[in-house]
Amino acid sequence: MDFDMRAFAADCCRFASTAGEEAAVAEFVERELDALGFETYTWDADPDLLADHSSFPDDLDEAALAGRRSVAGVLTLGGDGDAGGDDASDEIPTVVLNGHVDVVPAEPAEWSSDPFEPAWGTDEDGRETLTARGAADMKSGVAACVGAAVDLRESVAAGDLDLPSTGLRVVVEAVAGEEDGGYGAATAALANPYPFERDAVVVAEPTELRPVVACEGSLMARLELTGRSAHAATRWRGEDVLPRFEAIREAFADLEAERGETVDHPLFGEFPVPWPVVCGRVDAGSWASTVPSTLSAEFRIGVAPGETVSEVEATFRERLREVADDDPWLREHPPTFERFSVQFEPAEIAVDEPIVEAARAGLTAVGLPDPEPTGATYGADSRHYVAAGVPTVLLGPGTITEAHYPDETIVWEEVERGREALAATVGAFATDHSGVDAK
Repeated sequence: MDFDMRAFAADCCRFASTAGEEAAVAEFVERELDALGFETYTWDADPDLLADHSSFPDDLDEAALAGRRSVAGVLTLGGDGDAGGDDASDEIPTVVLNGHVDVVPAEPAEWSSDPFEPAWGTDEDGRETLTARGAADMKSGVAACVGAAVDLRESVAAGDLDLPSTGLRVVVEAVAGEEDGGYGAATAALANPYPFERDAVVVAEPTELRPVVACEGSLMARLELTGRSAHAATRWRGEDVLPRFEAIREAFADLEAERGETVDHPLFGEFPVPWPVVCGRVDAGSWASTVPSTLSAEFRIGVAPGETVSEVEATFRERLREVADDDPWLREHPPTFERFSVQFEPAEIAVDEPIVEAARAGLTAVGLPDPEPTGATYGADSRHYVAAGVPTVLLGPGTITEAHYPDETIVWEEVERGREALAATVGAFATDHSGVDAK
């Protein structure tokens, strides 16, 4: 069966697969992989497993994770394996091509067209484009992974790829829940769903086909302040939380700047703000004519590779304490600063890891530039595999600047090149690992 990557990507984008709604697109991907001759596997997010994970809340339950299904397809190529992938030998070099099929919500009023009805068009340079929620982040990347695996099978059948005697195993993963912590990838990393081990992972996030070897982490924390209400006409009788919040926000901004100077990393020098601090949500007061006495604010705070979420949390707690100590009201009514939602630990692998070298060799082989590996100020599912001891690099088509945006768009030519680059990366990894150590 031929693989129509355009149709696959567009059909994936038709699913409004926001958090908790991934099951339908996972079923679609499973059918497609099965029709293409992959041996398929599925798994659901495991609340018992993830409740003990530092990234996730402790109160996860089955109801909260219902519908969060992930799917994978396996091809075992060359050697003594078969097309199904059931050979459990760990001597076969195994590369996972990973992508997520969940998307962030879309506000239709901000879009030029229905965000879940894929639209083909052209950009200002006359290049064909695909516009839809998930087009860049990252259903086109998933399509490129499937295409790369199919191309590798054809190359092996034609005798065009120099494989080790054991052959090559390629896994294509389409996981759920990346946008809110990586439920599918974390479950796969902690409880391997396959009867074999994994040597390396390539996550096809939109990196502009540049290898990303370091991803920033993030602390998600909620600040709460308590003042004293009063009628606006006698505001001096109240204790307004807003000036206190502004003092804290200014202190956190100063700390962001200090950390940009003192927390150094060689792969993050290109970013004007390497460890961003953003207050993304504020809720204060109850009535226009009443002094606001309550405030809740949610922060996202960047965590550098080499740091931990707990270390950065302690740093910001100390700065918050300093602000409170300077305010008589806050000394008596101290603010709270507590984690909420999902925490992202940073992740990093060495630039000379075999999968990174294979990515660079693959880019060169298909005529693309060989850029130096870099870092990213966002988090990704790579951290789960790295934590499990599986070297993981990000490499995929499209740009992160389109992610989560209205009229999210990807240039289709980049997806085609991404497909080629991913196939060449896996081929280079297999060629260079004819003597894979037993695990």
